[in-house]
Amino acid sequence: MIKKIRNMTDTNLLLTITVVVFVVMYFCAVVFLGEGFRKPQTFLNLFNNNASLIIIACGLSLVMITGGIDISVGGVTALVCMSCAVNLDLKGGNVVTSMLIALGIGLAFGLVQGFLIAYLDIQPFIVTLAGMFFARGLTTIVHTNPINVKNKDFTSLKNTRITIPGLGTTNKKGIFVDATIEIGVIVAIVIVIALFFILRYSKLGRNFYAVGGNQQSALMLGINVKRTKFLSYVFCGLLAGIAGYVYFMHVGSGSPSHAQGAEMNAIAASIIGGTMLTGGVGNIIGTLFGVLSLCTIKDIVTSIGLDDAWWTGITVAVMLCIFLVIQSIVMAKKHSAGAVKDQPAAAKT
Repeated sequence: MIKKIRNMTDTNLLLTITVVVFVVMYFCAVVFLGEGFRKPQTFLNLFNNNASLIIIACGLSLVMITGGIDISVGGVTALVCMSCAVNLDLKGGNVVTSMLIALGIGLAFGLVQGFLIAYLDIQPFIVTLAGMFFARGLTTIVHTNPINVKNKDFTSLKNTRITIPGLGTTNKKGIFVDATIEIGVIVAIVIVIALFFILRYSKLGRNFYAVGGNQQSALMLGINVKRTKFLSYVFCGLLAGIAGYVYFMHVGSGSPSHAQGAEMNAIAASIIGGTMLTGGVGNIIGTLFGVLSLCTIKDIVTSIGLDDAWWTGITVAVMLCIFLVIQSIVMAKKHSAGAVKDQPAAAKT
C-alpha cells in the first residue's frame, strides 16, 4: 500500500486526498448533523447552488496549471449577468442573443488579457486585477440598479428542473418529492468531463502541464509557451462567460453586486482540489471536489449555528491553510525522494 502511494503522481495523490476529505466530511455531516444532510436534494443543491463556481474554478485551474492566475472572473460574471438582463428586459432581446452576449464578453476578456500576459509579458495579477476593476465598473455603466428579469422564455428556462429518477424524499404529508437539478448543473458537468479529457489525453493539455512545470524545459521540447499561456487565458475567459450565464439562470437577475468574491472562492476551490499555485500540477476532477468540499464546510458551519459571516471565512481560511500545508509536504517528499534516487548517478560522475 505504501509503495502504491509512493508511485502515485503528484496530481493523483492530491486528488485522492481531496476526494477522501470530502467523503469523510460529508459522511460526518450526515451522521452528526441531522436529517437535512441525509436528503438527496441537499447533496444535489451543492451542484445547483454552485454550478457557476464549478465552471469558474475549472477555468482558473487551467490558468493555474500553466503557472498563472486570473482574478477578473467574478467581475466578468457580474458583467455578463447585467448585460444579459438589460438585453432581455430593456432591449427586447431573446435567450439566444443573451447567450451570445455572455460568450462574447467572456471571450473578449480572455483574448485581451491572454494577449497582454502571454505576448507582452505583463504580470498576470496586474492584468487581471485591472480586468476585475474594468468589469465591475462596466457593470455599473451598463445599468446602475438591479434588474429582475421578467422575459417569459428566459423565466421558463430558469425554472426548468431535471428530475433524477429514484431519488427524492417523502414529505410530512406523505407525498414523494423528486430530487431535481438545474440546467446549469448539466452544463457544469459537461465542461468538467470535456476539460478532464483535454488535460489528460490531448497535446494541448500536456502542454499546459509542461509550461506550468518548467517553461525553459517546455521551450526545449518545442512547445510554443506564449501560445499555450494565451490559450489558457482564452479558455478561462470563455468559461467565465459561460459561468456568468449559468449564474444568471440561477439568480434570474442582474446586479453590480453579483458574484462578489467568486474569484477568491474559485482559487480556494482549485487549491483544495490539488492545483498548485506554482503550476504544473492540477486535476479538473479535483477542482470539482474542491468546490464541493468548500461549499460543504460552509453548510456545516451554518448548520451548527455559526451563522455570522466571519465564521465561514475563518473556517475556509483554516481549510485552505491545511491543504496548502499538505501540498507542501507532498512536494517536499517528492523532491527529497528524487534527490535520493539521483545520488548514485551523481556519485559515479
